[in-house]
Amino acid sequence: MAEKHTQEPHGVEEVLNGIEEISDGHDQVCIGDALDRFGHASFAPMLVILPVVELSPIGGIPGIPTVLAAIIALIAIQMLMGRDHVWLPALVERRAVDGKKLAALAHKLDKAARRVDALLGNRLDWITRGVWIRIAALLIIALCATVPPLEIIPFASSLPMAAIAAFGLAILVRDGVLMLAGFMLSGGATCLVFATLLGGTGG
Repeated sequence: MAEKHTQEPHGVEEVLNGIEEISDGHDQVCIGDALDRFGHASFAPMLVILPVVELSPIGGIPGIPTVLAAIIALIAIQMLMGRDHVWLPALVERRAVDGKKLAALAHKLDKAARRVDALLGNRLDWITRGVWIRIAALLIIALCATVPPLEIIPFASSLPMAAIAAFGLAILVRDGVLMLAGFMLSGGATCLVFATLLGGTGG
């Protein structure tokens, strides 16, 4: 694994820089590497990184969205319980993705990250604290449950993952408007999974 750092990032660009750092020169990057880089108290960065991986071409590999959803759900459960640090089983920490693809994705998003950091933050920040974190955690768990049935449609799981990423970003930069967007995306993802299931039943 990469050399350990414990500083918690405070923006999207810092998260992407961390991804590039742990991916540089490595064929495979483990989830444990990300935990070591951002610190085990960094729930928000993990709720950004894992959905972004699913939203990338890597997420098109069958089974990957469901695996990522299971890991995200485990993290959200710990948020709901009020834990002060992320714990993942060693087997999960050893789960790896292609380091070169991850580094290329992070590099590609650099400019967008700077714009996002400039636009977001300090809006209705009270919605990113306290009980709202637990409400978001409940919704994230529910969103993760929608991913397996949505895998029957290529990239359909991108909507719940986008909602999860919105929650992660909102908590990371303390942006309540983005948190509200996560709530709305959660509703859209729920409608999508019901339409998918009803369509499958009707067929």
